[in-house]
Amino acid sequence: MKIIVTGGAGYIGSHTLKILNNNGHETLTIDNLSTGHKKFVKWGEFEKADICELDKLKIIFRKFKADAVIHFAASSIVSESFNDPIKILKNNIYGSLNVLEAMKASKINNIVFSSTCSIYGLPKSNPINEDMTKNPISPYGESKLIVENFLNWFDKAGLIKYISLRYFNAAGADPDGELGEEHIPETHLIPSILDTALGFRPFFEIYGTKFSTHDGTCIRDYIHVTDIARAHVLALEKLLNGTTSTCLNLGTGQGYSVMEIINAVKKTLKVEFEVIERKARPGDVAELVANSDKIRKSLNWDSKYSDLDTIVKTAYAWKKINQ
Repeated sequence: MKIIVTGGAGYIGSHTLKILNNNGHETLTIDNLSTGHKKFVKWGEFEKADICELDKLKIIFRKFKADAVIHFAASSIVSESFNDPIKILKNNIYGSLNVLEAMKASKINNIVFSSTCSIYGLPKSNPINEDMTKNPISPYGESKLIVENFLNWFDKAGLIKYISLRYFNAAGADPDGELGEEHIPETHLIPSILDTALGFRPFFEIYGTKFSTHDGTCIRDYIHVTDIARAHVLALEKLLNGTTSTCLNLGTGQGYSVMEIINAVKKTLKVEFEVIERKARPGDVAELVANSDKIRKSLNWDSKYSDLDTIVKTAYAWKKINQ
């Protein structure tokens, strides 16, 4: 099958490209390279374009004649969404509507959407299941929930079928060493800790140590990027084989605190480094852990690489070679 991947030059998108092509699919990546990297598009065709450029999108979609779309392209930094909400809302909402309009113009009926656990906001309990109240506490989370609602209306209108994957905290790197996490600036927890452990940062900053958790630091469900990529491909193949539209949590069901991650890196790398406590940031939640029963049953998916040891070791292997 022929698949368009928006944001395919990014962290998760590029890992998904690899599995798509390994499974025999033809791919076209659309990316403006604002945060992605052309060197990560090692498979399939590539078009440099912005999803906010509707006319250009329509031309690309018509030319490639895809069977489905996997839509990653978005602004994804929660803290940035407070500082520049217009940018986030424009890219994530307007850009996604453009993708849907380009799909309609080219009669493409299937889309896998990259959503987020941020749509749940402050959950009343953990683990979080798909039916729990959605009440985002950041412009980023709000933008993803709005797109999910649009997808639902497009589905009701008979225009598309979709699977929305609400994933938790992506981590790790390609076990083969071909791909990894490379953000400028780096904002994700594990690569930031590794930068400190490798001496590229003088100290590591913990934002918030008074949350209602066992050690006062935030707890998150960390899922290996290859497991996330595998879920996208399984979701795509289920759509192409005919299925009802749905939304699925993509996590492991196991949470780790920031301090537990720090200690795991220190243990694995056998290093010590300075840790400094800072105030909690807007939009941070004490605990976010997935109930992953639905995705395991719906897609016959499991988390093969998401144990903490594999996450840290693969992330370190990539960082050590590519820093």
